[in-house]
Amino acid sequence: MSKPCLLVIDDNAINLALIGYLLTSAGWETCPAENGAQALKLLAQRHDFAAILCDIQMPVMDGYEFARQVKAQPAWAAVPLVAVTALAMVGDRDRILAAGFDGYVSKPIEPVEFIAALKNIVPSLETPPPQAAPAPAPAPLPPPPAGQTILVLDDTPSNLQLKRDLLQPLGYRVLTAQTPAVAMALAQAERPHLIISDVGMPTGSGFDFIAEVKADPALRDIPFLFLSATHWDERARARGLALGARRYLRRPIDSQTLLYEIRRCLDDSVSAA
Repeated sequence: MSKPCLLVIDDNAINLALIGYLLTSAGWETCPAENGAQALKLLAQRHDFAAILCDIQMPVMDGYEFARQVKAQPAWAAVPLVAVTALAMVGDRDRILAAGFDGYVSKPIEPVEFIAALKNIVPSLETPPPQAAPAPAPAPLPPPPAGQTILVLDDTPSNLQLKRDLLQPLGYRVLTAQTPAVAMALAQAERPHLIISDVGMPTGSGFDFIAEVKADPALRDIPFLFLSATHWDERARARGLALGARRYLRRPIDSQTLLYEIRRCLDDSVSAA
């Protein structure tokens, strides 16, 4: 069974990356476009999109004009069209549906709810079965204790936004940094309960950062979790764990799995105290 491919249209690079990350984590493929005109060219080249996710306010061609042109073409009219928009004024919903959209998801995007909302709008979407037998689902976890602080280091702003959107609604306090130097300063000033770090960054590696953290007596006991999309070989994983990381995880990762691993790191730290 091939993976469904979704056409994603948004002029904001961070939103485009965030939506792509969530859809890929759910097992779908994505094809990005920065505006409606670019998306029409992609539609003319490819005819197997399972659904189209479209921003409303965009330059070159906005979502309303894009919807009008899509619905006017018999070859495209049946493709489910979903608005992903921050519009929240009275009448916006009716205008969106009247323009030809089959439904809409509001911004800011809540990662935990986004996939469920999309499936509700487009019931034909199915997550492809995994290639290997799935691991047993983790047991439900209670809500996190209030006031726990998590420091996230990643040089990509969209990845930092994703962590904020995922963790802050659950009650975590989230600190973010794009360089190891800034992350170290935040760790020393705030002493977070957990550090999540990328590995490959232009201003210094995550391996150098964890070594610096573990060399500081005031910080060395803070649990450390690596999350990488590029450094995923056994040597890199072994090195990260040898340096003191509690977990070494691969991106993209399902949001619930990431939350589970975060709670395990935090709970293990409390048990060890």
